[in-house]
Amino acid sequence: MGFFSRIKEGLKKTRDTMMGKIDEVIHSFKKIDEDFFEELLDTLIMSDVGVHTAEKICDELRKKVKKSGESDSEKVKDMLKEIIVEIMGEDCQLDLSQKPTVILVIGVNGVGKTTTIGKMAHYYKSQGKKVLLGAADTFRAAAIDQLKIWAERADVDIVCHSEGSDPAAVVFDTIQAGKARNCDIIICDTAGRLHNKKHLMDELAKINRIIRREMGDVPTESLLVLDATTGQNGVNQAKLFAETTDLTGIVLTKLDGTAKGGVVIAIREETGLPVKYIGVGEQIDDLQPFCAKDFADALFS
Repeated sequence: MGFFSRIKEGLKKTRDTMMGKIDEVIHSFKKIDEDFFEELLDTLIMSDVGVHTAEKICDELRKKVKKSGESDSEKVKDMLKEIIVEIMGEDCQLDLSQKPTVILVIGVNGVGKTTTIGKMAHYYKSQGKKVLLGAADTFRAAAIDQLKIWAERADVDIVCHSEGSDPAAVVFDTIQAGKARNCDIIICDTAGRLHNKKHLMDELAKINRIIRREMGDVPTESLLVLDATTGQNGVNQAKLFAETTDLTGIVLTKLDGTAKGGVVIAIREETGLPVKYIGVGEQIDDLQPFCAKDFADALFS
């Protein structure tokens, strides 16, 4: 299955639900008036686009329709697609310009964080990169064991300590090992706790200090993993984590298992954070770099 086909298939539930409802709205109105925009607004909100983002989309569409005088429903649909692409902004890939690049992966338990790390390791290993994993989620023994399994699947090395060890010490040892082994990419797992923001902030701050001390001014990627099936709750998680650490992007998992894919638009608009990867399946190669145009094309196809 090709790159675009994977995204298209992964968005099937969202496309069938969200775009099905939008099509109903567009084709049930003979003229584009305020009643149309009210109905479209409600439909977007119900599709997990979020109130703020839905209002922005409708406002922009209203301006475009007024300026063009367009009344053809299919043309209006094209305008809607353009607005969504504009909101998603320019594609933003990981900064891998330095060697080694450290990628810190953050997220609450259950969002697919460990799976994402394994798939990311496989993705870069398949590109010829030398990848090293760091099991810095020492809060749960299961997290360490799960990451070991993914390291085996992706055929990459891993650095881990025992359960309850200092996460920052694991990160330190992983960076040292990565430098010694001439690795291209170092991916570090972190504990998935959000209930105690102060503890989380202190732990992440300590890890970031270690990274800055050992890596200097080399850019570090801090990726927040969100579960697409949680819809608007994912936006709230992003806002909370953004309060405690400097995030550089979002990885949105389980898009293939939900009709709530509209949350991708809300995340970008309400947090300002770029979506860098999306998970569109359960296979090891189903993690895809995010492309706003491909996303919109797959959604509207």
